[in-house]
Amino acid sequence: MKGFKRVAKIGFSLSIALSLAACSQPQQTTTPAAPPAPTPSASETPKPADTEKVKIVYARGKDVTQGTAKLVEAFEQAHPNIDVEVREMPSDTGQSHDQYVTMFSAQSSEIDVFDLDVIWPAEFAQAGYLLPLDRLMEQDGIKTENYIKGAMDAGNFGGQQWTIPKFIDAGLLFYRTDLVKEPPKTWDDLIKAAQAANGQGGTKFGYLMQAKQYEGLVCNFVEFSTAYGGKILDGQGNVVVNNPGTIKGLKKMMEVVQSQFVPTNITTFTETESHTAFIEGQAAFIRNWPYQFALAQDAAQSKIVGKVAIAPLPAGDAGSAAALGGWMGGINKYSTHPKEAWEFLKFMTGPEGQKISAVHGGLAPTYLPVYEDAEVQKASPLFANKDFINGVSAAVSRPTTPIYPKISEVIQIEVSKALAGQQTAEQTVQNMEKAMKELIQK
Repeated sequence: MKGFKRVAKIGFSLSIALSLAACSQPQQTTTPAAPPAPTPSASETPKPADTEKVKIVYARGKDVTQGTAKLVEAFEQAHPNIDVEVREMPSDTGQSHDQYVTMFSAQSSEIDVFDLDVIWPAEFAQAGYLLPLDRLMEQDGIKTENYIKGAMDAGNFGGQQWTIPKFIDAGLLFYRTDLVKEPPKTWDDLIKAAQAANGQGGTKFGYLMQAKQYEGLVCNFVEFSTAYGGKILDGQGNVVVNNPGTIKGLKKMMEVVQSQFVPTNITTFTETESHTAFIEGQAAFIRNWPYQFALAQDAAQSKIVGKVAIAPLPAGDAGSAAALGGWMGGINKYSTHPKEAWEFLKFMTGPEGQKISAVHGGLAPTYLPVYEDAEVQKASPLFANKDFINGVSAAVSRPTTPIYPKISEVIQIEVSKALAGQQTAEQTVQNMEKAMKELIQK
């Protein structure tokens, strides 16, 4: 496992010995029926409106930072003829996914630009929901090599680019420096440290995570499983979930969730519930994405400013594992304002937009040159560390398959039963193996 440099002031080292698999697999694409009303051709060169003011709708999940507001403000100043309305989608990614599918399958033009989880592009491209971006990127000289490769590859399907990455995530451990001297190295160490810190310094809990039956649960499960050598699918897409590593990782996850140092309702926690409890000073440790650091330093809402440091997630028998996460930006194929939508997407995912998101939103850029910016480096110790960039680029992906939503649903249902004490780890992986094989064989 590759060792990472120690970062001054917060004293963390980030080590991720993992492999990155692209979130899209090339396969035959299908062309959906044309919409009832004609839409502008994707081959037209998008140019901002010169005279008439146009409003576009940008859909994304809840933003608890000032990042989105600052982004829209900067864009509208640079493009006075384009107004951007932000539509807030559910924080539960599964609910957002379903709402998008409902809209786009009805060929709705109610939104123009939207955020996609890294696991969605292949599915949405195959369904015909996205406007292809290759020609637009070529016309405006956007170089894919300036972006983190794995993040850009996640938006490529069938040989075409359908999305541009906005930010990249990897699971990290955040801890209270006033309560914890050194971050735990292993999951067993974490359990001991969380037990010891529980109740100290006004805390209510030792550890926080995302254990609700939704996509965040899959990320946590993948981290536990991979840390102990487990796999879900192999490189050829075969189901291999029933293995000793997956079982051991799930048992450790069950031990944590069923402990006395997590909230009794931890199985209702998404990112929102967990990060809120942490910045209110309720816990010593939390597993979350990089944005957590900026949130913890926001004096307007955080009670633990200056008391938080970052470390890699604890290791299992096979090392430390961080789930690859992040979000992409795409254009609704049925948008009636594709030119303006492209201008916004280009700005949002380009150098200026990603800088704003990094400085004001705590989001890790996918546009590599932004990491050289002094303001970005100042925004978070993460962004000044080259090894962090290499680490998130090599993080472990969730199962790569064109039927990922169905595979994810199986994991969510079965792991939730295990965490609730309704079945053993062995029974859980056997159930997942059977269900996944049936899905793949269809």
